[in-house]
Amino acid sequence: MRVYLATDHAGFSHKEILKEHLKKTETDVVDCGALTFKDGDAYPPYISEAARNVQADAFHAPSFAIVFGGSGQGEAIVANRFAHVRAIVYAGGNMELVKLGKEHNDANILSIGARFCTEKQMIEAVTVFLATPFSHSERHVDRILEIEEDTKQS
Repeated sequence: MRVYLATDHAGFSHKEILKEHLKKTETDVVDCGALTFKDGDAYPPYISEAARNVQADAFHAPSFAIVFGGSGQGEAIVANRFAHVRAIVYAGGNMELVKLGKEHNDANILSIGARFCTEKQMIEAVTVFLATPFSHSERHVDRILEIEEDTKQS
């Protein structure tokens, strides 16, 4: 499984911890940046690179991305601008939200609000995200197809 990582300064330490954690598994980790901590850097270029990669992989070797920011919201907004990309946000709290994002929405990017979750919560959320399969329920498939069709028209 390939996982792209991306962040700005706000999630840099979380990304580095997750990168080391994932390297201990069978995961192919690709770091899209930031590669060094730079206070005040902007997230759009890094998140866009991760989303572009997930988009390119969508039909032949599906991959995932874990992206980080202060709240995770702006990062998800950037990622969701790409066709075939479905980003959800986790900023602490109930892991059921992460699970349902994969089961019902076939999410392929998890955006972490680093200022709102601990490193332990982040690793748990990523573990749940990567382990949870899409349900393939007809109603969920239909909704995803509707989303894909709507993005073609905009």
